[in-house]
Amino acid sequence: MLPLHVPAPLRPYYEAELAAATAARHARDRTTEWRHLERAHILGQRWALAHTAVHLRMLGYGLRYGAAREVLGQVPRVVFGFLGSLVGRVPVGNTGGANVPAEKPMPIPADLQALLSLVPPGR
Repeated sequence: MLPLHVPAPLRPYYEAELAAATAARHARDRTTEWRHLERAHILGQRWALAHTAVHLRMLGYGLRYGAAREVLGQVPRVVFGFLGSLVGRVPVGNTGGANVPAEKPMPIPADLQALLSLVPPGR
């Protein structure tokens, strides 16, 4: 089975992070918007469609705010993030932005680690 969609136990938390990012965008709070995109990335990076959706939102963030480095960093992440998720090769905990190396594993915040534990590895 291909790892496309965030499994049901984790999905509400992933979607809540995306909703919080959208709310922050509407409130013109760039810092909070980005923080929620990073958290959504950590939660969704194992599943190709969720992973790609976050990178597309990060690309939109870069375009919206004229962040050329972010735009240039997100374009390859959209493609390679999708493929990496399909084959199970993602840097665990990576926050997904162009400000960190794309292949660098990073510590996972404790609250997100607890949520990720709802889904066994390999799902």
